[in-house]
Amino acid sequence: MAKRATKSSNANGANLGFEEKLWAAADKLRGHMDAAEYKHVVLGLVFLKYISDAFQELHDQLAADKDSDPEDRDEYLAENVFWVPKVARWAKLQSSAKQPTIGKLIDDAMAAIEKDNPTLKGVLPKDYGRASLDKQRLGVLIDLIGTIGLGDAESRGKDVLGRVYEYFLGKFANAEGKGGGEFYTPQSVVKLLVEMIEPYKGRIYDPCCGSGGMFVSSEKFVLAHGGRVGDLSIYGQESNNTTWRLCKMNLAIRSIDGNIGTHNADTFHSDLHKDLKADSILANPPFNISDWGGERLREDARWRYGAPPVGNANFGWVQHMAPSGIAGFVLANGSMSSNQSGEGEIRRQLVEQDMIDCMISLPGQLFYTTQVPVCLWFSPATRRTVSSATVAARRSLLTPANSGHSLIARTANSPATKSPASPRPITLGAAKRMPASTRTSPDSARVPAAKRLKATATSSRPAVTSERKRPTTMTICRSTNAWSNSPPS
Repeated sequence: MAKRATKSSNANGANLGFEEKLWAAADKLRGHMDAAEYKHVVLGLVFLKYISDAFQELHDQLAADKDSDPEDRDEYLAENVFWVPKVARWAKLQSSAKQPTIGKLIDDAMAAIEKDNPTLKGVLPKDYGRASLDKQRLGVLIDLIGTIGLGDAESRGKDVLGRVYEYFLGKFANAEGKGGGEFYTPQSVVKLLVEMIEPYKGRIYDPCCGSGGMFVSSEKFVLAHGGRVGDLSIYGQESNNTTWRLCKMNLAIRSIDGNIGTHNADTFHSDLHKDLKADSILANPPFNISDWGGERLREDARWRYGAPPVGNANFGWVQHMAPSGIAGFVLANGSMSSNQSGEGEIRRQLVEQDMIDCMISLPGQLFYTTQVPVCLWFSPATRRTVSSATVAARRSLLTPANSGHSLIARTANSPATKSPASPRPITLGAAKRMPASTRTSPDSARVPAAKRLKATATSSRPAVTSERKRPTTMTICRSTNAWSNSPPS
């Protein structure tokens, strides 16, 4: 295994060691190939090296046991190790790395692996033999990846492959620019969503799962809190075929069994999980997409609070996720105040019917793909029936000027709403300083983090001051329907 370098940190909060050096070396080999194309070249080889390493380690153990047959496929299935046919083993491929036929050899290897492992059918890239791919550079890349142990027990214990994969996905998203966010959500944002939702067990769903980062982080959360792989049942789908394949590989290398469909599919027009009752939902839908085919879905049963605008899918995503379990998802900041084409009325109804717990406005420039500021929406796990009297009382809290137009009606410091029940602005720092007594174990009755965050905003404790400038935050308290949109004091 390559010697691990001193760790540093990138802007996304990831720990960088040999991953950074590997990326720098691999990127030099890219030549004039687009990052979107090169991504599949590199990650396909990384995946192949991983399963070959895991296979070879068990193969050596079986070869040392006189009572075992190292070529018996059942031995590998029993240990949850992918069977790798002889033509696809890394040592054989690396020995031919300098040959002009190396591209075809890799394509044949990928096809053989898919044939012997049905769960990978149609997932692995098989276009290394194309004329546009420089075979000399490909051979150098194979030699480079061959210097790193990925699938042996020691490397798996250190999650070497997971780190390489996650780091490379982030770097490819950065290199691709605008298109990169279709498959990658920054690690810091994913971690925040997972920590707020706290998916200890049950069914977890992502309707636009990209490369599967939400699922991977959720599994890490479960393991960090004493759970086991398998405590979560994974459900999701992805419309982009190449991104769907990335997700399948990303889950496979971590032995995560997930149902993301047998093919890529559009969630709005071909929902693969119509009858799913999810316990947790995590998602980063594409921002403000206009070509989502909304004109064909005007009477869709999912639009319980109003049909979303044909030119913007934001509130289509919100309503698609709303009827199920506790949810946390990313939207553009405009979703909190937009009134175009009925969006304000949809948002009003969502709040009045207790479909929204709170919102958090995030700092800018977190995403590779856009400079648009974003926010997190959180929806409660239990939907209560709200009486017409309660709805009327909540509406009376909105000023006449904003009634029916925007839910950002008053700030917490506004004289019109200054009362003990008005919520304070909250920051992520305030959430982290919550009393330890509110942080419960998986086996005890727990209050979701989104509700604890909201409770912190309405408590009588004095606001925490700091010399450091904090980002503007926004929250809603369901007990009063009062909003704040001002910097923390």
